[in-house]
Formats: sequence, structure tokens, C-alpha cells
Amino acid sequence: MSSQIKISVDGKSIQVASDQRPTHLFEGKDEVVVCRINGELADLWSELSDGDVIESVLIDSDDGLNVLRHSTAHVLAQAVQEVFADTKLGIGPPIRDGFYYDFDPKNPFTPSDLEKLETAMRKIVKAGQRFKRRVVTEKEALAELKSEPYKCELIGLKSVSTEDGSNVEVGGAQLTIYDNLGRDGNAVWSDLCRGPHLPSTKHIPAFKLMRAAGAYWRGSEKNPMLQRIYGTAWPTQQAQDDYLNLLAEAEKRDHRKLGAELDLFSFPEEIGSGLAVFHPKGGIIRKVMEDYSRKRHEEEDYQFVYSPHLTKAALFETSGHLQWYADGMYPPMVMDEEFHADGTIKKAGQKYYMKPMNCPFHNLIYKSTPKSYRDLPLRLFEFGTVYRYEKSGVVHGITRARGFTQDDAHIYCTKEQMGDELDSLLTFVLNLLRDYGLTDFYLELSTRNPEKSVGEDKDWQDATEALRLAAEKQKLELVLDPGGAAFYGPKVSVQARDAIGRTWQMSTIQVDFQLPQRFELEYSAADGSRQRPVMIHRALFGSIERFFGVLTEHYSGAFPPWLAPVQAVGIPVAEAFAVYLADVIAQMKKAGIRAELDASDDRMQKKVRNAQMQKVPFMVIAGEEDMAAGAVSFRYRNGEQKNGIPIKNAIAEIQKVVAERTQV
Repeated sequence: MSSQIKISVDGKSIQVASDQRPTHLFEGKDEVVVCRINGELADLWSELSDGDVIESVLIDSDDGLNVLRHSTAHVLAQAVQEVFADTKLGIGPPIRDGFYYDFDPKNPFTPSDLEKLETAMRKIVKAGQRFKRRVVTEKEALAELKSEPYKCELIGLKSVSTEDGSNVEVGGAQLTIYDNLGRDGNAVWSDLCRGPHLPSTKHIPAFKLMRAAGAYWRGSEKNPMLQRIYGTAWPTQQAQDDYLNLLAEAEKRDHRKLGAELDLFSFPEEIGSGLAVFHPKGGIIRKVMEDYSRKRHEEEDYQFVYSPHLTKAALFETSGHLQWYADGMYPPMVMDEEFHADGTIKKAGQKYYMKPMNCPFHNLIYKSTPKSYRDLPLRLFEFGTVYRYEKSGVVHGITRARGFTQDDAHIYCTKEQMGDELDSLLTFVLNLLRDYGLTDFYLELSTRNPEKSVGEDKDWQDATEALRLAAEKQKLELVLDPGGAAFYGPKVSVQARDAIGRTWQMSTIQVDFQLPQRFELEYSAADGSRQRPVMIHRALFGSIERFFGVLTEHYSGAFPPWLAPVQAVGIPVAEAFAVYLADVIAQMKKAGIRAELDASDDRMQKKVRNAQMQKVPFMVIAGEEDMAAGAVSFRYRNGEQKNGIPIKNAIAEIQKVVAERTQV
């Protein structure tokens, strides 16, 4: 007879037999797939001890979803080795909305291979194989996994990275292997894994393999190229269907596709990966975006500055970028070398770097003249183009590029001014984003990681509290990101939801203690003492390019009239009315409307179709009745039509929606 132990389950104290497992405690509750034991995530098959505190974790919670997706990744790995026996295993972490697993197969995976693997996975899920955790020594693991070189490499690591996903396989106090048990209780497959996992494969309600792609082992270009299979998994079939429908809609809105269709921008191979050129129509949108931003910054007392695209290495040594950010920078150029006649070096050259950030330049501008407390707050603003050597696998159109223009601002203020400045800054940021049509926001507050930060505790506390108060005043949801701050100070991030509910990180507001010290920035205080200013970093859009891409997808290319490259296109019913309509279009242009006449030989219906395909807000149509009345007809993007509008009224209507930045 088993002895009794006293435990707590979801806040309730109970006595149970010592051989009970969490899976017994939550029997009949299929939504509970994992638990916390004394605060640590654990399998439902874990042993319990007297005094343990057990908390249920639901499958639709963040932790539950991660466990579901990681377990599904392991089912994928099992299926791969069943179908392609000689395939070597990499890692299989959960990611946002799904999972991946890296493999080293004899041949790259094809779409038909994915179909075979899905079928094999469904058989494993249906079999209800139990995930059983087994603690092993390093020696035992190396012996058991001697045919898995990538797993053995992970075993030999002294530490693991969260960035490359290896922490899901090893890490923590113990080294563990998970066996998948068949109905007879014997292991049918095993994998090195940290866990935890679902109780069994039958707890996987819905999954789908999405695609295969190449990926460097552990994310390094120095390592072998492996094959990565991406998949998704959800708590219900309906949730998965909703997600797949969202993906289908997102594909329709893909800014790369729309950019080509609407002739906005392109990525010529001759230039290089992650470097875009904007075509005339895209240039119009970008100019309007920038012009309006400039106007609003002028109204908020920002001063405009400009800085070069490259600089000597010493500047980035002072800023700390070469110590903290070198991997994300383009390699240096060596210039200014001088040689003797025999070719030997007379004067060594200097390294120049393309700038990844604008802040060091702004600090030099601040430092160029003495500053008094009367000069603060000082708000410097620049559309500064920067260059970052993003890995090829993360480059994504203009939303993740290697060259882009930040709408970058740095605010210098006293500690006493910091709270009010953060408050007004966040209000300005949110209102400007709303002007461009984004309205659904929440805020994220990233706080200090004591192990990866510098500065005094008091400064961090004051800055974090000021950011928190400023965020709370906006009456928006505030999500904490513990330990997510940069090494130099805390930050608030504005997260915006687009028209189909996807979240985009937009503006970041960061308090910096490091750069004012590194650059020895000072101001003369009222008492005559020299003080360090507080430095606030702020990129409102993040970058013009990225924001352009976000807006393109948000509006599905149908920009509101104030942003549309062509606001109105004239379409005569027949050639006889082209001259009349040309005069109307000329009047519209004179009134500041971006209008053009379709004078092609196409039939009227083809012209209407072309305008619809180009997502032009107003189609201005004129026939016999319109010409006789000195009027036009409007056909809108949604197919509605309004007839017999006097020319003066037609111009006024377009001007009104442009001025009010409304959508039609």
C-alpha cells in the first residue's frame, strides 16, 4: 500500500498516494497537457513529493502551445527517420504559431515528401505513443547517440543558446532523452530533449506541415547547410483553420507581391539582397509619408539634422557598436592608405564602416557646442539611412532589409524633464501612427536584465517607472517584458495590430544611460554644475521602408487617397469625351490632386478594370450627359458609382477626403 503525501493542486491542498502522477490528478481534463511543479514546467508523468505545489497548464496557454508544438516537432522527427531512415537529427524548437525541425537528409525534401511525412505523423498521433523522460549521463548519451553527430555536438556544449533553439534539446540541471513508447510499453523511437512533452501523441489535436527550406546548423553560415521543415500545430482544428485562412489572406497582402503589381518598388539582383529601389509611384507614397512626418515633427519642436552614411571605426568604438553589434554591421572599408614607391606602406589606412545606427552622429552634434539646462529638452530628428548585414534567412522584402531609412530621433533632457518628455513623446508617437490609419495598439515595457546591463540601479528604477507611468496614461494594454531591455536602459515598444489582426512592432522608446557617458555629454545646470543629460532614443516607424511595407499589407495596396500615388484617373466613355475630361483632369491637377487621364486605345470597361487593378481611389468618368452638364461621374474602388457631380464639387470631394486622411 502506497504511503500518503500532502500536495497543493491549483491552490487546493490535498492528500494523495505517493505513486500518483499529475496525469492522474488531471484525469478527464484533456485541456491540461503539462504542469508546473514548484514553479518549473514538468511532464504530467513526473514523480511527486510531499509538499509539492502543482499548477495545471492548459493547452491553449503560451506554455501549453509551446509544449504542443515542440512535441509535434518530435513526432515529425520520428516520422522523418521512419520514412528516410538515414536522416540525421538537428533541433526542433517551438516558434511563433508553430515549430520547425532541422535535418540532414541524403536529398532535399520535396513537397511530395512532406505529404508522406504528414501521413506518417498522423499514424504516430493515432497510435497514442507516450512520451517518457529518461535522465542520462553525458557518457551514456554520447554512446546512445553516436550515430547522431549534431546531437552529440549539443551534448558537448557547456552552454546553449535560446537564439538558435538548442536550449530545447539540452540545458538545465540534467541531460535527458525522451522515449516514445508503443502500446506494449517498449520504446519505438528516442530523441535527446530537455522537455517537457505532452503525455502522449494523442494529445496533438491539429497540425500541418507547411514547407521545407535550407538552414545553417545553429544559424551560423560557418556550419553545414541542413534541411528545415516548418509546421504548425493548434489546440483545435478550428483554431488551425482560422490560422491557415489568415495565412492565405496575408499571402494576398504580401507587400512584395503588391509592390510588383502596383509598380511601387523592386529588388534588382544587380544591387544585392535586402536593398530596394523605389519606383515613381512608390516614391510618391514615400514622399507623402515623409513630408507629413516632417510637418508633425516641426510642430513638436524637433530640429532636423543630417549625417553621413559612413564613418571611421573610432566612432563606433566610442559608441560601443563594435563591441556589441559588430556581427550586424557590414565589413569595414580600408581607406587613406599611402605607399612608398616600392609598394610598401608609408601610412596605414583607416577602417571606415557603413553606419548601422544614427545615434553616435547625433551625440557629436549635441557635443559640438556647449549646452545649458535652458537648451533642454533638445530634440534632434533625422531621416537617416543605415545599413545592417542581416543574415540572408531573415531578409524579407522591405520589412526586414539590409539598407533602410530610420525616422530617427534622439531627445536630450534633464532627469527632472524625463517623465514629462516620455509622456509627450509616447502621445506624439501614437497619434502620428493613428494618422496613417493604424488604430489598434498595445504597449510592451522591457525591463532590466541584471546580468546583461550597465548603469546604476537608481537610474534604471527612475527610468522604468517614468516609462511605466507614461505608458499607463495612454489607457492601453501594457504587457511586461521582464529582462528584455537593452544593456543601456529600459524601453517601451508600441505594438500595432493591422487590418487582419497581425501584430507589428512599431515605435520603440528607449532610455539610454550608456552613450551620454561614453561621449561625455554634459550640460550646465542652474547651479553651475556640469551634469549628464538623459538620452532617449526613438524610431517612430522603425524605418520608412518597413512602415511602407506594413501599410501596404494593412491596406492590401488600396491606400487611402492622401497616400495613393494616383488619386484619380480620368476615363472617357468614348474618345469624343477625352478632350473634355482632359480639361477636368487638368483642373484637378491645378487643385493639387494627383490625377491622370487614361488616353489609351482600350475600351472603357478595360480602363475601369485597369484602374481597379491599380487600386485607384477615384475613377472620374465622363460621357455625353456629364459633358452637357459640366459634370463628371465617380466610380469608387468598391464598385459604387455617383453620377452628375459638378466639376467644382468633384474636386472638393477629393480634396476633402485627402485633407481628412479618410479611406474610400
